[in-house]
Amino acid sequence: MESLALEWLNLLGRWVHVIAAIMWIGDSFLFMWMDSSLTPPTRPREGAVAGELWMVHSGGFYEVVKRRYLAPHELPASLHWFKWQAYTTWLSGFFLLVVVYYLGGSAYLTDPAVASLSGGAAIAISLGIFAVTWLVYDALWMSALARRPRIATVLSCALVVALVYALTQLYSGRAAYLLTGATIGTVMAANVWRRIIPSQDQMLAATKAGTEVDASLGLRAKQRSVHNHYITLPVLFTMLSIHFPSTYGNPYKGFMLVLIMVVGVVAKYVMNFQARSSKLVVAFGAAALIAVVSMTLQASRPVMGSTARASGPPVTFAQAEAIIQRRCVNCHAAHPANPSFPQPPNGVTLEDPKRIQALADRILVRAVITKTMPLGNLTGITDAERAVLGAWITQGAKVEGGR
Repeated sequence: MESLALEWLNLLGRWVHVIAAIMWIGDSFLFMWMDSSLTPPTRPREGAVAGELWMVHSGGFYEVVKRRYLAPHELPASLHWFKWQAYTTWLSGFFLLVVVYYLGGSAYLTDPAVASLSGGAAIAISLGIFAVTWLVYDALWMSALARRPRIATVLSCALVVALVYALTQLYSGRAAYLLTGATIGTVMAANVWRRIIPSQDQMLAATKAGTEVDASLGLRAKQRSVHNHYITLPVLFTMLSIHFPSTYGNPYKGFMLVLIMVVGVVAKYVMNFQARSSKLVVAFGAAALIAVVSMTLQASRPVMGSTARASGPPVTFAQAEAIIQRRCVNCHAAHPANPSFPQPPNGVTLEDPKRIQALADRILVRAVITKTMPLGNLTGITDAERAVLGAWITQGAKVEGGR
């Protein structure tokens, strides 16, 4: 009953998280596009007008006018805020982190081959990283350096690289990628909560009081919105990457993650500026993408010794099955012996020969090439055993009778 409840909590959390994220990211894309598409007013307009925009959608026409701030007589009866999408995305994401990673007996979180961390220490450190990263980032962009955005941006990028390095030295590859996204996502949500919404609140309060509006508050809010906008694609990648071990299982997983984040930022830049994009920036993003492809291809060559080659000594199914029974079935069984998994992970069971044969390619990727299975090498599989599995699979993954 407990495992069923956790499964439904997981499903509900993911559902809410995805819906809220779609709304938040969609808002970011739309408003950044509108800002970049504003044109000077075509007729005289009152107030601090920054520009106007016409759109057509769903059978109607929309006229959008952006004002940098409002005069008292311009206050509308109803003002729509865009904040709950961000808060709901973060809260549901943190809920999932607790359900899947913190309550999962640290099976997904730690890897003894990376660092000797207890489950409690791993959780405490991750929470500390969330807080410290936000405080350092916010202090940087609230300091005098914020008036020199190029320098502040370079320092922010260095902070991200340091974050990735630290996480990949402490956690399993899968957890490091996800925690990178969770940390940056925390910064994004905190930007909305602590800087963007309060700035707009202060501007509205001044308007209602009939006092001068500090337009710099709007510029600060816009600056943080731009930050959130450009790191959206990298964060999305970290959330999706946990399903693709060729990313977090790469020998240079930290470097790969940084490169993919560069690709994501450049892709967003090109989406924003299109034909006006700087060729240098585009070339930088293309170079990062080529490096990612090269690293992926390099890692896909399983250097497991002569027994991993199809031309090596024959390996029987009995030999491969014995390894799978010792090292994999502890979790991948109809009723796992590992208490961290009330159900087989991803519904994968490896107790039936035909099932093992059908999943041979997947076993090759997870257990031989990327070495991301068993999780944290909980069962102590050796490189020699991985080589035997690789040889059996590359020789055709045959079971008894040559099938």
